[in-house]
Amino acid sequence: MTSFWSWYITLLSLGTIAALVWLLLATRKGQRQESTEETVGHSYDGIEEYDNPLPRWWFMLFVATVVFALGYLALYPGLGNWKGVLPGYEGGWTQVKQWQKEVDKANEQYGPLYAKFAAMPVEDVAQDAQALKMGGRLFASNCSVCHGSDAKGAYGFPNLTDNDWLYGGEPETIKTTIMHGRQAAMPAWKDVLGEAGIRNVAGYVRSLSGRDTPEGVEVDVEQGQKLFATNCVACHGADGKGNHAMGAPNLTDNVWLYGSSFAQIQQTLRYGRNGKMPAQEANLGNDKVHLLAAYVYSLSQQPEK
Repeated sequence: MTSFWSWYITLLSLGTIAALVWLLLATRKGQRQESTEETVGHSYDGIEEYDNPLPRWWFMLFVATVVFALGYLALYPGLGNWKGVLPGYEGGWTQVKQWQKEVDKANEQYGPLYAKFAAMPVEDVAQDAQALKMGGRLFASNCSVCHGSDAKGAYGFPNLTDNDWLYGGEPETIKTTIMHGRQAAMPAWKDVLGEAGIRNVAGYVRSLSGRDTPEGVEVDVEQGQKLFATNCVACHGADGKGNHAMGAPNLTDNVWLYGSSFAQIQQTLRYGRNGKMPAQEANLGNDKVHLLAAYVYSLSQQPEK
C-alpha cells in the first residue's frame, strides 16, 4: 500500500472515532442532569419520549466501545501500513500466522503421538482404541464429506465398511489410496457400441449378478456377452470379477457404486465414469495418513451384526 493510501485510511479511521467521541461528549454535555416528566414533544401512536438524560451505564458502554476500537487498532493491522503490536507475531498479526501458530502448537503436542503410531504396522494401530479415536476425528474432518459420517458412502462414493474394495483392502493399499489418491478411468462407449450395443452390454452385465432385463426392453444378452468379451474384459476380467490393479469393480456381486438399475448401467456405459479420490499426502502428511488408514481398515474388520 502506498504512503498516500496508508495515511488516508489512518486519518479517516481515527478521525471518525474522534468525531464520534466529540458527538458523544457534546450530546452528553447538553443533557439535563435530573429526571423530569417533560417530554421532547414527539409522539408515536400515543407514546411520548421523556426528555431525560442517557443513563450513565449506557454512556459508559459507548466509552468502552471507543476504548475497545482504539485498542484493537493498536494491536492488529488495520490502519494503513500499521502492522500492530500484538506480541508473538513477528511483523504483525495475520490470519495465516495465527493458523500456523496453532498448527505448530498442535504438532508440538501431538507430534510424538503421531510418530509413535506411524512406527507401528497399520494392523496393530487398528487395534489401539486411542489411535482409532484419533483416526475417527481425522476421518470426520477430511473424509466424511464424501464417504459420510458413518463411512457407508453414497452415490459415486464407496462404502468403506464392507469388504468390497476397488483397489484392494489390504492395509498398505488403503494407505497408498489415501496418500496418493485415485483417478477412475471408465471410458465412454457410446461411440464404439452404439445404443443397441449399450443396451445389450447392460443386459449382460446385469445378468452377471443375477438380475433380469426389465420387461418391455429388447436385449440380446448373447450379443452383449460378445461385446463385453471384446471391449470390457481387459479391465473387468473374463468373469467380470474386476481387477484391483486398475480399480475395475466386480460386476458379479451386489455392490454398485453408481447404481444397478438398467438405466444407471447404461448411463455408465454410455458416458463413462471419472470419479476422483483426492491425494491427502500434502494435506495430512505420512503420520496422519498412517493413522487414518488404520481407522479405515478397522471399519471393514468389524464383525457383521
